[in-house]
Amino acid sequence: MSRVRAFLLMPVLLAGCSVGPDYRPKAAAELGVPDAYSVTPATSPEDLTRWWQRFDDPVLGQLVEQAAATNLDIAQSVARLRQARESLIQNRASLLPTLSGSGGYQRNENLRGGGRSFTLPDGTVVDTGGGGTNSFTLGASASYQVGVFGEIRRTIEASRAEYAASGYDYATVLISIESEVARNYVLARLYQQQLANARASLTIQDDNLEIAGFRVQAGLVSSLDQEQARAQRAQTAATIPSLDQQYAAAVARIGVLTGQAPGALRPLLAPVKPIPVGPKAVGVGIPGDTLRQRPDIRSAERALAAATARIGVAKAQLYPALAITGNINTNATSIGNIGDAITGGLFAGLTQAIFNGGRLRSQVRTSEAAADGALAFYKSTVLTALEDVENAVVALQTAQERERQFAIALDAANTSAILSRSQYRTGLTDFTTLNQQEVALLSARNGATQARADAATALVALYAALGGGWDATVIPQAPISNPEAR
Repeated sequence: MSRVRAFLLMPVLLAGCSVGPDYRPKAAAELGVPDAYSVTPATSPEDLTRWWQRFDDPVLGQLVEQAAATNLDIAQSVARLRQARESLIQNRASLLPTLSGSGGYQRNENLRGGGRSFTLPDGTVVDTGGGGTNSFTLGASASYQVGVFGEIRRTIEASRAEYAASGYDYATVLISIESEVARNYVLARLYQQQLANARASLTIQDDNLEIAGFRVQAGLVSSLDQEQARAQRAQTAATIPSLDQQYAAAVARIGVLTGQAPGALRPLLAPVKPIPVGPKAVGVGIPGDTLRQRPDIRSAERALAAATARIGVAKAQLYPALAITGNINTNATSIGNIGDAITGGLFAGLTQAIFNGGRLRSQVRTSEAAADGALAFYKSTVLTALEDVENAVVALQTAQERERQFAIALDAANTSAILSRSQYRTGLTDFTTLNQQEVALLSARNGATQARADAATALVALYAALGGGWDATVIPQAPISNPEAR
């Protein structure tokens, strides 16, 4: 019995020997991560799980959360996550033996001939026909791939890392969709405001055209003033169709992002609302916080771990492979005596590649090259993420400064336009001066509106660059599929 136990435990002990490098996470210094950002002082990081709530815009929040639930790109990433989970389950099954059973029934009949004749003691000859025969079989077989040098364990290790990477890829898509919805929502409100600016200017320019016409009729000015007023009004009116087209495109994009037809959200967004305004500052934290918060960085790290494990899988192919198989069978002519005769067998086979033209060693080098590429991609993802944060911080700072300056310019332009309009009515200035002031006023209005939208867009970009929009404390898991839902 002790020998049997030793024989059964031997594969388990051997399976603990895994070839190939063990993965070791990289320290921040190895990835070139600085201690702090160069464009903003270190602050305490914020909880960015639901950053859109900080804009205090219920419609924006509704659209972002709807997209998170119904967007089709997110649905595709969930499907890929489910595939990765099933791949892990399949690879884990390799740790257990494979069992199969069989059963059969066979009936044989003599269709012609096959009879026998018997002569009784009294001389009577009796013919017996060839009767049929029954055959019942039952059997079971088992096989087990031991994985002596850890190829199975390394495969599971790689599959587990790939499953985690797929979860982080899902979170990356989620963040991208959320920020894209918010960005297009800001654009839609921007175009609404610019349309309002254009129509307000058009109303004033209609008055100017009427005043110029009266002055021409009174002989106070030449028809040049009236033609200048007419030309300026037409130029302003010409901007409205373009703004309408841009607004329609933004609304259609939000509709598609929420998994709906392009025009589905027109009634919801039709009421004109201001551009959403978020907080003036965000707790950015330090670069190390971004490494933990950004799902694309964590996905790249898991991809590196998977590629490292694949080296061990390739190296294990250079060493012997052990497989154990066994079977048990019985054959009888009736169900009643099916267990009278039972046969069985056990086989353990060891295979070793002798010559393959260098293919297996080339596969090892291929896996090592893939791991080197994964490391380079990991480092690149980290640096790109830090670049995204710094660019978003600078964009937010500059947009806020532009917004402050445009507020001053708008106040001055509005005052100048009012004075010029009053002076033109009384004949103290010419129409060219009035026209210039009206153009400057419309430009200042649009500039202030654009700066406000740029600040909101930069804030959205900063939240996305920091990895906001998902719960970074858990690894996303694939939902349990419901076959009845198909």
